[in-house]
Amino acid sequence: MQVQIPTELAEFLQSGISILVGTRDARLTPEAARVLGARIENGGREVVAFLSKATAERTLANLRDNGRAAVCFTSVDHRSYQIKGRALEVRDADEDDRKLIERYRAAVAQHFGTVGLPPRLTYRMSYWPAHALRVAVEEVFIQTPGPGAGGPLGQPRRGLKS
Repeated sequence: MQVQIPTELAEFLQSGISILVGTRDARLTPEAARVLGARIENGGREVVAFLSKATAERTLANLRDNGRAAVCFTSVDHRSYQIKGRALEVRDADEDDRKLIERYRAAVAQHFGTVGLPPRLTYRMSYWPAHALRVAVEEVFIQTPGPGAGGPLGQPRRGLKS
C-alpha cells in the first residue's frame, strides 16, 4: 500500500541533504549507494533517486532480484527519515535530471561544508552518467535520534522508558 509524503517533508527531502539508497541481495546482504539528488513526485507517493552509473551496479542487481529499496535522508543536524518501497523503474537519467543533479551537488557541497568537508571533495563524487530510480513510497520512518526514532511518520511519538 502506498503512502503520501507530506509537502513540508518533501521540501526537506529535496533540500540538498545526504541521501543513500539501501538494498539487499538474495542472501540479505545489505548494499548502500550514494544518491545524487531526489525528486518527490506523484503527489508525494513516489521518490525518484539519482544514482551514478559508475557506483550503482550492485544496487541495480539487488533491485532486479527483489525490487525493495530504502531511501535514507539525513541532514548534518541528524534530522533523518527513511522511505521504504518498491522499485517501479530504473531508466537512464536525461538532461533535465542532470540539471537537478547539478543543483543537488552544489547544495550538498554547501551542506557538507557546514561540518568542515571541503566542497572540492564533494564535487569529486561520480555523478554522470546516472540512473533514475523511481520508488513507490510504502512506508516513511522517522530516524532522527530521540523518542520516536524508528517509528512510522504520523504515529504518536513514544515516550522514553526509565
